Amino acid sequence: MNRIDRLMGIVTHLQAKKYLSLEQISTHFGVSGRTVFRDLKALSEIGIPVCFEPEKGYTLVQGFFLPPVSLTVEEANALTLAEPLVLRFADKSVQQHYGTALAKIKMVLGRMQREKMETVQAGTAHFVPDHYAHLMPATEYLIPLQNAVSNKNIVRIEYLNQRDELSRREVEPIGLTFYSLNWHLIAWCHSKNDYRDFRISRIRQLSPTMQPFRKTNHLALHEYLQKMQQEIFQNSQHPLT
Repeated sequence: MNRIDRLMGIVTHLQAKKYLSLEQISTHFGVSGRTVFRDLKALSEIGIPVCFEPEKGYTLVQGFFLPPVSLTVEEANALTLAEPLVLRFADKSVQQHYGTALAKIKMVLGRMQREKMETVQAGTAHFVPDHYAHLMPATEYLIPLQNAVSNKNIVRIEYLNQRDELSRREVEPIGLTFYSLNWHLIAWCHSKNDYRDFRISRIRQLSPTMQPFRKTNHLALHEYLQKMQQEIFQNSQHPLT
């Protein structure tokens, strides 16, 4: 990656994240911290307002927005390659929004880029045997749950557990994760007073609310997953006899 592309990449990265440390930028772009520092200085010199806040990191001054640059052919093709995966593993709500997002991206591409992207689309497909069809997500809950995570709003669900017992829960979603060919909701459950892992295909009904979280000190999703991974490792080291 040349320096111009890296400078634009740093701006895009800062727009996507509220704060980034020097080490995070350095790791993301595979360059030294000294190089990143010089790049940040260069951005400030050309009028892009990068500032530093102690104990938080580098950020763009609030209100600054740089219009997105045109996609390269490779970037457009990368999105096209992901399309079959979205169709295979996402639910109806995500599929719909991904389709409209891809259509908008095509609108900003030049004619040659658009034609190449459509050629890649025609040459990319997924195949799911009939006996795997039941694994396809059939819900429309991923987008509402993403909204609940970002807005920190409580949702009400009706959930069918592995023993076919139906329960009604009020939960505070902290994130979504995909494993074992299923999407899972990680959320604080008010009735259990603890975090729970809900397989989304077992949610029978979902009702978003405008109520804010009542718990204020939630684990981050990656912290919950690390804890889960540690428990799995410990159980594997001490199997039941």
